[in-house]
Amino acid sequence: MTEAATALCRLADIEDGEGKGFVLGEGSARWELVVIREGDQAFGYVNACPHVGTPLEMQPDRFMNADGSYVLCHTHGALFEIETGYCVAGPCAGQSLQPVALRLSHGLVFLA
Repeated sequence: MTEAATALCRLADIEDGEGKGFVLGEGSARWELVVIREGDQAFGYVNACPHVGTPLEMQPDRFMNADGSYVLCHTHGALFEIETGYCVAGPCAGQSLQPVALRLSHGLVFLA
Protein backbone atom coordinates (compact mmCIF):
# COMPACT_ATOMS: atom_id res chain seq x y z
CA MET A 1 0.00 0.00 0.00
CA THR A 2 1.39 3.41 -0.85
CA GLU A 3 1.77 6.12 1.77
CA ALA A 4 -0.81 8.26 -0.06
CA ALA A 5 -3.37 5.46 0.28
CA THR A 6 -3.07 5.50 4.08
CA ALA A 7 -3.33 9.28 4.54
CA LEU A 8 -6.49 10.23 6.44
CA CYS A 9 -6.27 14.02 6.45
CA ARG A 10 -4.11 16.99 7.25
CA LEU A 11 -3.72 17.59 10.98
CA ALA A 12 -4.86 21.17 10.32
CA ASP A 13 -8.20 19.76 9.05
CA ILE A 14 -9.05 18.87 12.66
CA GLU A 15 -9.57 21.79 15.00
CA ASP A 16 -7.38 21.59 18.10
CA GLY A 17 -9.34 19.88 20.87
CA GLU A 18 -11.82 18.32 18.44
CA GLY A 19 -12.20 15.04 16.58
CA LYS A 20 -12.96 13.85 13.07
CA GLY A 21 -14.56 10.59 12.06
CA PHE A 22 -13.53 8.37 9.15
CA VAL A 23 -15.09 5.35 7.48
CA LEU A 24 -12.72 2.89 5.81
CA GLY A 25 -13.55 -0.10 3.67
CA GLU A 26 -16.92 -1.41 2.54
CA GLY A 27 -19.35 -4.15 3.44
CA SER A 28 -18.04 -6.60 6.01
CA ALA A 29 -14.60 -4.91 5.82
CA ARG A 30 -16.07 -1.51 6.78
CA TRP A 31 -14.86 0.10 10.00
CA GLU A 32 -15.14 3.52 11.57
CA LEU A 33 -12.47 5.41 13.43
CA VAL A 34 -12.05 8.77 15.09
CA VAL A 35 -8.96 10.96 15.18
CA ILE A 36 -8.73 13.39 18.10
CA ARG A 37 -6.35 16.32 17.84
CA GLU A 38 -4.59 17.72 20.87
CA GLY A 39 -2.11 20.38 19.83
CA ASP A 40 0.46 18.82 17.52
CA GLN A 41 -0.61 15.27 18.42
CA ALA A 42 -3.31 13.00 17.04
CA PHE A 43 -4.89 10.03 18.80
CA GLY A 44 -6.86 7.38 16.95
CA TYR A 45 -9.60 5.07 18.20
CA VAL A 46 -12.17 2.73 16.73
CA ASN A 47 -15.43 4.70 16.76
CA ALA A 48 -17.28 2.33 19.08
CA CYS A 49 -18.08 2.67 22.77
CA PRO A 50 -16.90 -0.40 24.71
CA HIS A 51 -20.22 -0.40 26.61
CA VAL A 52 -22.52 -1.49 23.75
CA GLY A 53 -20.50 -0.81 20.58
CA THR A 54 -22.45 2.25 19.42
CA PRO A 55 -20.65 5.05 17.57
CA LEU A 56 -19.40 7.74 19.94
CA GLU A 57 -21.04 10.68 18.18
CA MET A 58 -24.69 11.41 17.38
CA GLN A 59 -23.81 14.24 15.00
CA PRO A 60 -20.92 14.06 12.53
CA ASP A 61 -17.54 14.89 14.09
CA ARG A 62 -19.00 15.73 17.55
CA PHE A 63 -16.76 13.56 19.74
CA MET A 64 -15.85 15.80 22.67
CA ASN A 65 -17.54 16.87 25.89
CA ALA A 66 -18.57 20.52 26.31
CA ASP A 67 -15.17 21.81 27.47
CA GLY A 68 -13.12 19.56 25.16
CA SER A 69 -11.35 17.76 28.00
CA TYR A 70 -12.69 14.24 27.25
CA VAL A 71 -13.94 12.12 24.39
CA LEU A 72 -17.66 11.66 25.02
CA CYS A 73 -19.94 8.78 24.12
CA HIS A 74 -23.14 10.63 23.33
CA THR A 75 -25.27 7.49 23.83
CA HIS A 76 -24.71 7.02 27.58
CA GLY A 77 -22.38 9.87 28.57
CA ALA A 78 -19.20 7.88 29.11
CA LEU A 79 -16.03 10.00 29.26
CA PHE A 80 -12.68 8.83 27.89
CA GLU A 81 -9.19 10.28 28.31
CA ILE A 82 -7.95 11.80 25.06
CA GLU A 83 -4.41 10.39 25.27
CA THR A 84 -5.27 6.84 26.40
CA GLY A 85 -8.94 6.19 25.57
CA TYR A 86 -9.45 5.05 29.18
CA CYS A 87 -13.03 5.48 30.45
CA VAL A 88 -13.09 7.59 33.62
CA ALA A 89 -16.89 7.90 33.98
CA GLY A 90 -20.04 6.23 32.72
CA PRO A 91 -21.31 2.68 32.26
CA CYS A 92 -17.99 1.40 30.91
CA ALA A 93 -15.73 2.98 33.56
CA GLY A 94 -12.43 1.13 33.69
CA GLN A 95 -12.64 -0.04 30.08
CA SER A 96 -10.95 1.66 27.12
CA LEU A 97 -11.57 2.64 23.54
CA GLN A 98 -9.75 0.42 21.05
CA PRO A 99 -6.67 2.35 19.85
CA VAL A 100 -5.81 2.84 16.20
CA ALA A 101 -2.12 3.42 15.47
CA LEU A 102 -1.46 6.71 13.71
CA ARG A 103 1.62 8.57 12.62
CA LEU A 104 2.16 12.19 11.66
CA SER A 105 4.37 13.20 8.78
CA HIS A 106 4.66 16.54 7.00
CA GLY A 107 1.43 17.76 8.58
CA LEU A 108 -0.55 14.71 7.49
CA VAL A 109 -2.23 12.03 9.63
CA PHE A 110 -1.60 8.46 8.44
CA LEU A 111 -2.66 5.05 9.60
CA ALA A 112 0.50 3.48 11.01
